[in-house]
Amino acid sequence: MTIRLIVVDDDPLVRAGLALMLGGADDIEIVAEAADGAQAIDLVGRHTPDVVLMDIRMPVMDGLAATEALRARPGAPDVVVLTTFHADEQVLRAMRAGAAGFVLKDTPPAEIVAAVRRVASGDPVLSPAVTRQLMTHAAGSGADVRGADAVRRLGTLAEREREVAVAVGQGRSNAEIASALYMSLPTVKTHVSRILAKLGLNNRVQIALLAHDAGLLDDGTGHGEP
Repeated sequence: MTIRLIVVDDDPLVRAGLALMLGGADDIEIVAEAADGAQAIDLVGRHTPDVVLMDIRMPVMDGLAATEALRARPGAPDVVVLTTFHADEQVLRAMRAGAAGFVLKDTPPAEIVAAVRRVASGDPVLSPAVTRQLMTHAAGSGADVRGADAVRRLGTLAEREREVAVAVGQGRSNAEIASALYMSLPTVKTHVSRILAKLGLNNRVQIALLAHDAGLLDDGTGHGEP
C-alpha cells in the first residue's frame, strides 16, 4: 500500500526538506505541498491523501483551523501535527479537533517516516509520556465545562466500554488492554470502535482526552464516574 501524503508548512525550506525525506520512502507518495491551511484544504479536496503532515503556526489559515475543517469532513485524511513544543495549547486543541498525533520538527527523519506509517495504519502518534504531559496541560480554562460534558458522554457507554476508554486514556495498547481486562484482542478492537462511534470521536487520542476531562485518570478509581 502506498501512503498518499500532503506536506503543509509555511517555510519553503522546511517543506522541501520534509518532502525530500518522506518522498524517499518506498511506500510514501507526496501528492502535494501547501504553504498554509487554506491551500491544504483545497489540495486535500483535489488529491484525497491518506495523511496530512500539518504545521500549526501559518499565515492565512493556521494548522489548527485547517485540522478542524478537514476532520469535520466525511472520509477525512488523518492529520499529524508538526510543532516545536511538547505541550502547547494549540497542540492540545489540535488533538481535540481530531489530529492523530504530533511530531516535533527536530524529530529524527526515520521517526517522522515511522509516524506517518503508524497513522496511516490507524495508530495514533502519541506516547504515554507525552499523553500525560498533554493531560497536565489540559487542566486549563474551561475544564469544569469540559468535565461535565465528558462525564455525560462517557455515561452513554456500557461498563466494559468505559473500562476500555480509561485504559486507552492510560496510554495502553490494545494488547495491554486485552491482558489487563482479560479480553481477547478482537474484543478490545471492537470496544474501541464502538466507543469511537458512540461518542463521535475520530481516534484514541480523543478518547484519552475525554477520559481525562471526566476525571477518570486521576487516581485509577474513576472518581468522576457518571
